[in-house]
Amino acid sequence: MRFRDVFSIIGPSMIGPSSSHTAGAARLGRTARSINGGRPDQAEIVLFGSFADTYQGHGTDLALVAGLLGFIPSDARIRNALVIAAREGMAVTFRTSTKPVAHPNTVTLCLRTGEKKTVVTGSSIGGGNIEITGVNGFDVKFTAGYPTLLVFHSDRPGMLADMTDLYRDAGLNIGYMEVDRKSRSGDVLTVIESDGVLPGASVRLLIQLAGVQQVCGVEPSEVEGSA
Repeated sequence: MRFRDVFSIIGPSMIGPSSSHTAGAARLGRTARSINGGRPDQAEIVLFGSFADTYQGHGTDLALVAGLLGFIPSDARIRNALVIAAREGMAVTFRTSTKPVAHPNTVTLCLRTGEKKTVVTGSSIGGGNIEITGVNGFDVKFTAGYPTLLVFHSDRPGMLADMTDLYRDAGLNIGYMEVDRKSRSGDVLTVIESDGVLPGASVRLLIQLAGVQQVCGVEPSEVEGSA
């Protein structure tokens, strides 16, 4: 049994009044940054439910932008995230939506870097934990709590076997996998969570597989001070 100290049980080390509205929001921003491949040039942030009602009062806006800047939840710079974003040339806009969502603390981050567009939807589900539920039009679900690869590829027989063989050859266990495709024989997103980071050489082989269009790595987005 893993020991858990009292501070881990109470909640994560963070800046702000609420683990859901600040620590979780910062993790959502950091995860979207990873999927985007780095800090975006522009970010349109759409807030739903409780996030939409209280995002300014609880510092959710600051935390989301801080995550996009790469800050962890306990980083004191979160308080000045909007100023820092402007100074670094990242244009940020916020808007709210009354559209019903499955979880009240939900956000969609629409990111642009040059001609590239990345859209990530996720929720802060309590205690600083998050759940990503959508990426670029695909319905997926992962926590960013483990090393994760997002593989965008065409639908072809044997693709999943080819990918899992690379994990086996690297001596890694796959803890979770989810697949969503837009149509039969169309575009697919496969999400793979594993117990370790897939080595660079294996990732290069993965990128070279027939039908693979893009691979995004998401490192564990841990909340400092949490178990």
